[in-house]
Parts: sequence; C-alpha cells; structure tokens
Amino acid sequence: MMRVGFVAFALCLAGPAAAHEDHCAAVMASVAEAGFGGSVTVTCEGGHAVIRSDTYPDHEKMTGIVATNEQVPVPADYGAPILLEPVLGQSPLTRDAALGVAVNGVPIYDYTGGGEMSQADLAHHQAQHDTLLTQQLDVCGGHAGRGDDYHYHVTPTCMIAAMENREENPIIGWAFDGFPIYGDRNPDGSAIGAGDLDVCNGQVDEVFGYRYHTSAEAPYIVQCLMGEVADFDRLPRVRPLEAADGGGAAPGEPPRGGVEDLVFTEDALGNRSMDYTYQGEGYFIRYAPAAQEGCFDYTTRTVTNGGAVQVGTYCR
Repeated sequence: MMRVGFVAFALCLAGPAAAHEDHCAAVMASVAEAGFGGSVTVTCEGGHAVIRSDTYPDHEKMTGIVATNEQVPVPADYGAPILLEPVLGQSPLTRDAALGVAVNGVPIYDYTGGGEMSQADLAHHQAQHDTLLTQQLDVCGGHAGRGDDYHYHVTPTCMIAAMENREENPIIGWAFDGFPIYGDRNPDGSAIGAGDLDVCNGQVDEVFGYRYHTSAEAPYIVQCLMGEVADFDRLPRVRPLEAADGGGAAPGEPPRGGVEDLVFTEDALGNRSMDYTYQGEGYFIRYAPAAQEGCFDYTTRTVTNGGAVQVGTYCR
C-alpha cells in the first residue's frame, strides 16, 4: 500500500497534472491506511475526490448527550467532494453545514450549533453556541443533526482511536477546499505552538500548502475554510427524512434544562433506539428498516410532542 507520506512528497515535485493525480492518491491512501476502505469509497472525477459513505460510523453514538435535539442518527448516502487542486483564498468561508469530512465518511461541522459565523464571530469564541460546552455532543464528539445525520463538531476521538494508523499523526479528514485535516499535533508528531493556528484552526503546510488541525481548546476543529471553493453554495447537505405519505418530519426541540441517562442502542438487524429521561419520565425514539428501501418505521415518545406515542414511516 502506498503511504500518505510518499504521496505527499510527490506532490512537492509534480507538475499540475501529476499533482492532481497525486492529490487523489493522497485522499485514497488516507482512507485506506486508516482502515476504513471497507465502508468508505473514494473516486476522483471532475476535479474532485469524492468520499462516499453512509455517514453512520461503527463507533458508539449519542451516549452522554444532555442537551438533545431529539433527533437520531440514520444512515444517509453522502458524497463529499474534495478539491484536487486546492488554492488558498483571500477570506474565510463559513456555512451552516459541513465544512469537510472525516476519513470514516462522517461530515465535519464547525463547533457551533447554528453554523455560518460572521467574520466578527470567527475572531471570538461563541460560548453560547458551543456544542461541546452546551452538552449537545456525545462522548465521541458528534451528534445527529436536523437531517438525522451523524456528524462531528469537535475532535472525533472515537474515530481516531479506531484508526489503524493512529500512532502516525495521520490525516483524519479533508476539508471541502481540498486541504487535509490533522489531529492535535503536527504531522511529524511535534506539538503545535501557541498562536500557530489561524482563525480557521489551520496553518501553512510544506507539502499541501495548508492544513487544518483539531485542538483541545475552542474552536476544537475546522472553523471555516481558507481555500477557494467555486461551488461553495452547492456543497452537499443531508436532507431531513420525509414521511412516506408526504411531508417532512417536524424538527425536534431541545427539552428545557436537558435530559438524563441518554443511551443509543442498536442491533445487527438495524433496530435502533434512543432512550432518555426528562423530569422523571421516560422518552424514546425507535426505528427499524421498513419494507420499502430507504425507509424506516418509527415509534416515538418525545418531549417535543408532549409525550404522545407516535408511529410513522419516514424515508431518505
């Protein structure tokens, strides 16, 4: 298997066409060397390396969330386009959706729940919107969003722990502008100095031109994109589930004050259940694959719906 380091070295020496191919090889190698090649595919076409997955990681999900939005993770077909010829831009780009994707195919958002921060917001920590501080995230650094898609808002600790090459300070993801994302340390294993990271949580890279990092302190992960993205407004989003008989599922509303003992369980047949307690009463969101492909049969009792038990079939 070709190592990412050798691919990266080639990027320094190659011309434009070869660099395009080597960037594709670097993206492919980052997924394969992490051990996610069985669940994530990478194809290079139209100037992008498309990382495709179902956004549903093998690691633990949802455990430890207090400020739940009463949404659950549901597999979703997701193709993340990574530019093969990244170019640094003049100003940071932000959006209220994913800014990149981890090597296990899970989307990466900024640390806020609302997203799309202004230039002034980027310069100052938005504590009231911090998904980590407000206890919206599970023990792995992610949660399910409005699209019922699982995604990360801070360092994806459980994914990193499962990576086969985790001891090598590897690439843990890619931003949509084409630049790689690393963990809390430099690729050579050295510590990142105070002030080394810019407003987007990145710094200059001698191989790729630029790279992003995770960090123990806010903003924890990619906060914005420093590269140019011509089709920025058309980057992918995971749409909410829709009722099989038409219409969309109403978004969950965070129960005031948070919930207790939230646990997400699943079995090999695809039966999944999120159970939790609110003000002494039990609530749940449960679903299983329906007869129609891409659809799921739900039974729920949520705070959002006043504790009424509801059933329905919802589809991707």
